Amino acid sequence: MNLEEYKKHAADQEDWAPGWEDIDEVFDKLYTNQKPVHYGTDLHKRSMFGGNEYLDGYSIYQSPNGYKHLLTYGMTELYTDEEAFGGEWSRWGYEMTIKLKEESIEDCLWSINMLSNLARYTYIKQRAFEPLQFIAGNGKSIHIGIESAITALLIVNDTEVEGMNTLHGRVDFIQLVGITHRELEALKEDRTHASALVENMKMDNPYLMTDMKRTKSYL
Repeated sequence: MNLEEYKKHAADQEDWAPGWEDIDEVFDKLYTNQKPVHYGTDLHKRSMFGGNEYLDGYSIYQSPNGYKHLLTYGMTELYTDEEAFGGEWSRWGYEMTIKLKEESIEDCLWSINMLSNLARYTYIKQRAFEPLQFIAGNGKSIHIGIESAITALLIVNDTEVEGMNTLHGRVDFIQLVGITHRELEALKEDRTHASALVENMKMDNPYLMTDMKRTKSYL
């Protein structure tokens, strides 16, 4: 599709959201015939209207591998934007995911606040996240109010969803993986341990799901 075709399609279909459609297509292939539980953010609280919400929504899929797969919408260009057409990267170039070992959707909702805070940090500080980075947190459980050894996050490429080229540029999917305080301290001492941590974890947990009940450390 060239720019003129893009403009015409946008004019013919006012609610066209090509970036959103591309994301849905990728996850529809992974979760065939599954309709995710979707949570849209309050329109009037979004940053474009002066609010502090930088994401447009979240979808939660049930994986046959035993976890809930959460996905953000809003780190990339979701809607029509002629200036974004043909770019190298679609806005920040990624959406965030996390895989939670939880029984119910309700047990996952705490992570939506966490994802929202991470998006807000990126937009306000103008600092993107990259694979093998860690997010230290405050030394307490990443699930506020719940005791857990999982106190920080490691970033990897999503283990199941590959990136793609879109009309607005490249879009990747970065997965947040909960790690223990002990693992975090090892990474602080030597960031090159991140690759070893990922490989060690994959031996027991190939999809790198986050289990808030995990106490075993892999470094």
